[in-house]
Amino acid sequence: MFYLPTRIIFGENALKDAAPHLALGKRALIVSGRSSAVKSGVMSELIPLLNELNIEHKIFAQIVENPLTSQVIIGKEVFLEAGCDFIIAIGGGSPLDAAKAIAIAAANDLSEDELYQLDLHEKSFPIVAIPTTHGTGSEVTQYSVLTHSKTKKKAGFGSDLNFPQLAIIDPRYMTSLSPKVSLHTALDALSHLLEGLYSLSRNEHLYPMIYRGIRLIVDNLSLCLREPKHLPARQALALASLYGGITIAHTGTTLQHAIGYPFTSAFDIPHGLANAMFMNVMMEFNQPNIEGIINQLFEAIKMSKEEFYHWLESFPIQIKVEISDDEEERWIDEILGARNIAASPRVPTYEELRTLIHSVKKGV
Repeated sequence: MFYLPTRIIFGENALKDAAPHLALGKRALIVSGRSSAVKSGVMSELIPLLNELNIEHKIFAQIVENPLTSQVIIGKEVFLEAGCDFIIAIGGGSPLDAAKAIAIAAANDLSEDELYQLDLHEKSFPIVAIPTTHGTGSEVTQYSVLTHSKTKKKAGFGSDLNFPQLAIIDPRYMTSLSPKVSLHTALDALSHLLEGLYSLSRNEHLYPMIYRGIRLIVDNLSLCLREPKHLPARQALALASLYGGITIAHTGTTLQHAIGYPFTSAFDIPHGLANAMFMNVMMEFNQPNIEGIINQLFEAIKMSKEEFYHWLESFPIQIKVEISDDEEERWIDEILGARNIAASPRVPTYEELRTLIHSVKKGV
């Protein structure tokens, strides 16, 4: 099965090319972070185009990293009060994910505690997604990952209603990313591609895309960090991120993602970095159950597993954190209860998960 209801326009000047498809309504709510939409250069090109197309707009630039459910409800109220009828989401995964939830909340008049009740998701408003990072692939997925304002628990929900109708991907909008954000978002995309192979819902039709995406990251990430304005390198990482998004839209994520969420919530460790912290140990943990798939991967990308580990460990991802025993027990219960565990090729026991967590625990 292959399902992707999003029109994708990729490359330099993609926004201009997307103009004939941009009018998904008459008044747009522009959802973004506090600075990325301006810093990336999107807004300076978008606003004149909206004016040219006679599309009114309202700006909601309040989304923070790891967006809160309370922000979604504020965005919903702004959307309805302004009389908007579609959303243009600009930024990394946080604004894109928040925009999906705002569209669902506004269309179905949901409260904060109803956001995860999929039986209440009957309709949505159209979304245009313009990513400014090369990480989440959220512009082509049905997922929205939020942090609950009260519990501080990070969790996602997925619905076909969440798919953006239009994805506009221009690597020029990514050249202003800092080296840290560039690294962390690319590692997030790498995790998505690997989890497409780990997942019990893996799809062999995606394998060529997965292999190419991984190779694009391996070949271009260091260059991008050295030369942030190197457009071909940015384009390669943007394409890898797109491949990663398409992959997890079909396969979902696995334990690789679930184990990173508590570290993001508790320590504000960027999502991609939290994934990367466990990337090697998760591959080793999964390999006994999918050895043929792992071997096929490294044969396809013409790289040994040891070379891959050496490449990955050349980046600053070795982070040790202090976790109390009580916190550790709570996290283990939370991780084992995560939905994406079900797609994992190997589900850890309580003690196995404790050992995995200890791989990044300070002093262990």
